[in-house]
Amino acid sequence: MFFNPSLFFEGIVHFCVMNALKTINIKGKLMQFDAPKVMGIINLTSDSFYEQSRKQGLDAVLEQAEKMLLAGADFLDLGAVSTRPGSVEISADEEKKRLYPALECLVQHFPEACISVDTYRAALAEDAVALGAAMINDVSGGLMDEAMFETVSKLQIPYILMHMRGTPQTMTDLTRYERFPEDVILEMATQINHLRAAGMNDILVDPGFGFAKTTAQNFHLLRELGLFQTFQCPILVGISRKGMIHRTLGISPQEALNGTTALHMAALERGADILRVHDVKEALECVNLYSALQNEGN
Repeated sequence: MFFNPSLFFEGIVHFCVMNALKTINIKGKLMQFDAPKVMGIINLTSDSFYEQSRKQGLDAVLEQAEKMLLAGADFLDLGAVSTRPGSVEISADEEKKRLYPALECLVQHFPEACISVDTYRAALAEDAVALGAAMINDVSGGLMDEAMFETVSKLQIPYILMHMRGTPQTMTDLTRYERFPEDVILEMATQINHLRAAGMNDILVDPGFGFAKTTAQNFHLLRELGLFQTFQCPILVGISRKGMIHRTLGISPQEALNGTTALHMAALERGADILRVHDVKEALECVNLYSALQNEGN
């Protein structure tokens, strides 16, 4: 389904699809988002902003994956490149060196797990799927590798389209919008239309908290999260321990779990379908309490 900007600005689509049941086909099974899901983050990097998320060595990766799956994670998101603001870009060869052994190990030990690979490189995405990845999470929304849309459309696996401008090295200078968050919606709509035209079916959308957005814009985006229902795609929210939380509270990412949980509840109330998190147990507790609140009296 293609996005019609005129319908968006009239506010019609938003109200028509708020209650639409969203689904994706993952690993040959239909996953329904009748209840929110949780995605656990595993970073194979040495410079991701939250130190405890960095896992070096296959034993550490397996231990973290097992912990998250036992806690109830629906997905694992495996990333080998840091995309925090100002991070140093690494080569494709270095990304492969970090990613492939860890992915193969996870697939071997947890064959039923739904593993997402966080990459903006099309060739690595294709290799990752051949190695057993079930989903691709692209922080660039197809803007950093023009072959990405053709690749994921050919593979026909779920694809997470995130909103970003520029690159992790330049995005902090690209936070000027004529209209916010309307410009974010329209920029994502353009990419979704390209994906649909290429034959892509299972698209998830991530508004891109912290990517080419100021702290104030991040909070504005969270307040207006329901607008992303327009796309009729599952909505992924990645705010875990991010700067909008720890900078606002004047604390470190290590101290930002309580603030993360507070904003996770706000995201769920505004229609988030997946929480991408460092702390699976606490996120699932938030989801369970949200679900209990929604079911009150039913």
